[in-house]
Amino acid sequence: MTTVYFVRHAEPNHANHDDLSRELSEKGLEDSKLVTRFLSDKKVDVVFSSPYKRAVDTIRSFADSEELEIHTEDDFRERKVDSGWIDDFTSFCKAQWQDFDYKLSDGETLREVQARNISALNRLLDEYRDRTIVVGTHGTALGTIINYYDKQFGYADFEEIRGLMPWVVKMTFDNDVCVGIQSYNLFESCR
Repeated sequence: MTTVYFVRHAEPNHANHDDLSRELSEKGLEDSKLVTRFLSDKKVDVVFSSPYKRAVDTIRSFADSEELEIHTEDDFRERKVDSGWIDDFTSFCKAQWQDFDYKLSDGETLREVQARNISALNRLLDEYRDRTIVVGTHGTALGTIINYYDKQFGYADFEEIRGLMPWVVKMTFDNDVCVGIQSYNLFESCR
């Protein structure tokens, strides 16, 4: 069995509108310690992350404490919304979850996001079979991964976790077949 712990990043600094360099807020930095606490006894073999700073920084303390290198994987990045910041994110988000092929002119569809995330995950499942893997990721990207294995996961589920940062989802695989999905609210399980 292969175990993958997907770690949705902690609270970012929303004043920084650059997706790649958006850092964690002070609260996010503090909350990332919950991730370290949660993962400390999981016997993790390898750590991957989206290249986005907020995802890397959420798992950095854990990786450092275990002396594990963080390997960045571009395909685990968050979806591209558009070339600029949008104000009505809720309406946009709802439209995307209702139609996986919906996108703004310079953005990505959820189907595209899901395809590249699943492709990256399948590469990890092939290379690190029967190991324990951590992946630093994002809310929408992670939502599309869950939806791939559980079609019942949709907009209402995404709305429930939208403000939950950090958030951990454990997926268990028998070869490349997902046999279990469990989520963890670190604010409840690590305090």
